[in-house]
Amino acid sequence: MPEIQINYLAVIIAVVANFILGFIWYTPLFGRIWAKEMGFDPDEKPPGSVMARGMIFMVIGNFFLAYVFAHNIAVWDPETWGLGPSEMSNIANIASAAFFTWLGFFLPVDLGAVAWEKKSWKLFGINTSYHFLSLVVVAAILIYM
Repeated sequence: MPEIQINYLAVIIAVVANFILGFIWYTPLFGRIWAKEMGFDPDEKPPGSVMARGMIFMVIGNFFLAYVFAHNIAVWDPETWGLGPSEMSNIANIASAAFFTWLGFFLPVDLGAVAWEKKSWKLFGINTSYHFLSLVVVAAILIYM
């Protein structure tokens, strides 16, 4: 059984980067459209306690995503199994890890929101694009560090 090495500094940096990406994505870039598609008033600001709770949950979720993703990337690395270096470039490894994780775990949930929760395709596009970009950013940090 191989010993999985997790770079905790990379995980923490990925958590912070993903938090910043989420803020940019859901505030200046798509915040108003996202709020409208969710049925919220884009001009209404939530109370500070609601924002604080949301940010805490986001950091916890980002940690789980980065930690588990680091584990999965390590498991698929041939060096973890003592088979020598991977023949994939870092870019190919990032793209593969992000794409297949998004395709198998995020896209189905995002499609389910359209099918069962009656969310719009516009909201689907905003959310699933964020999920994919988030995975690319986190994978890049985990693989390059």
